[in-house]
Amino acid sequence: MTSSLHPQWDFARVFRSIILRFVAFAILVANFLLGGNEGAEGTHSIVIVSYLTISIAAVATARYVPGRSWLKTFFVVLDALLVSLILYAHILAGPVTENHNLTTTSLVVAFILLNHAGLQLERRLVLVFSGIVLVAWVAMLAITAVRHHTADAISQLASFFNQDLGLTVSFGFTAFAIYLLARDHDRTRKEALKADRRRHNLSRFFSPLIVSELQERGQALGLERRNAAIMFVDLRDFTSFTETATARELAFVLAEYRQLVSQTIFDHGGTVDKFIGDGVMAVFGQPRPKEDDADRALACALDLVDTLSDWRNHAVRIGYPALDAAIGLHYGTVVGGVLDSGCHSEFTVIGDAVNVAQRLETLAKSLDAPLVISCDLVARLQAPVPAAAWMSLTSAALPGRRLPIDVWYLPRENGSAGAGHAPGYEPGVSQTALQRSLFQSSPPAPDGGMA
Repeated sequence: MTSSLHPQWDFARVFRSIILRFVAFAILVANFLLGGNEGAEGTHSIVIVSYLTISIAAVATARYVPGRSWLKTFFVVLDALLVSLILYAHILAGPVTENHNLTTTSLVVAFILLNHAGLQLERRLVLVFSGIVLVAWVAMLAITAVRHHTADAISQLASFFNQDLGLTVSFGFTAFAIYLLARDHDRTRKEALKADRRRHNLSRFFSPLIVSELQERGQALGLERRNAAIMFVDLRDFTSFTETATARELAFVLAEYRQLVSQTIFDHGGTVDKFIGDGVMAVFGQPRPKEDDADRALACALDLVDTLSDWRNHAVRIGYPALDAAIGLHYGTVVGGVLDSGCHSEFTVIGDAVNVAQRLETLAKSLDAPLVISCDLVARLQAPVPAAAWMSLTSAALPGRRLPIDVWYLPRENGSAGAGHAPGYEPGVSQTALQRSLFQSSPPAPDGGMA
């Protein structure tokens, strides 16, 4: 849960910090009130007031100034120094008695604040806090041994290796365990960030369902033959626009255009295979073909016609050139998967179906049509062809192919439809006639190879 004002503010973590700090403060106050600080009342009072001030400042900083690593380190150092001050209160108080209440209280507070540092989930903070406390604790024991057991070296060593040193070693082992947990969490967090970055990069080109499959299967997605619908989208007269537009205008138009196209493709479960300048290549059926690939591809193409028409009209209203889009759509067999080329691996599709789709997009420009689809795609539809002002073009010759292909296209609403028609077109074909002509005739001849 995060604050709307400060997204990095972790309410749960701050709440745990408040609880731990309150417990430590309550222990310090209880020890003071119960008389466990004989001879060190002044020092203990300073510790209580200082700790309360530091705790309020630390919580306020975490709430209003989140994400500052140096501030976290600063407050951890202050906490460790306050614990050290409690440890040294024995020496500052003068003669040492056998009462270890203050030492025990100090250790309890040290354990609590060690856990508080561990909850930051940063091993650096655990090292800083535990290092300061351990050095101070051992130094206190050494000074006490030298100061009050001066008979000989053996007596001093015996005084040093006492029960308080055992408590200090226990604290050290606890600090080491918390450090290991923080280190494991840090590694897990880094791996999660890497996975999130990979997912973010993939999500720019693939629909969410395909991103999940790519993450699960990874390099197992080798090249395979599969059926797919291939779509090419391109802008007319974009080259002329680039010759006069500023870099900022060019970037704005291209980014907005790509966002509209890719989002529409993703909404229909397609994949953006690549961006090529103002061109977009999309695939439906990659990496796993489905029965409705052709239906989703055609629905996406029709949505793109409307979306890009609205985008064009909006661009004209704000003073940008009118850029018409052309879409070519074909269905066929492709070879798709991860293509490894040494230093760069690409998830793509190749094959004659890709070439046909690209040439259909070129044909759409010559016909001044926003959309041209092949009869192969229509033959694969599971549902009736969506109602539209379809026109047919039989035996359309495509550059680089030996055999012609029958196509269907939509005239541009604001264009001169007849000006771009090639011989053989039939105007005003309804979707019923389109379905009948395709499904009652013999299957289309197989695509020819490249010339």
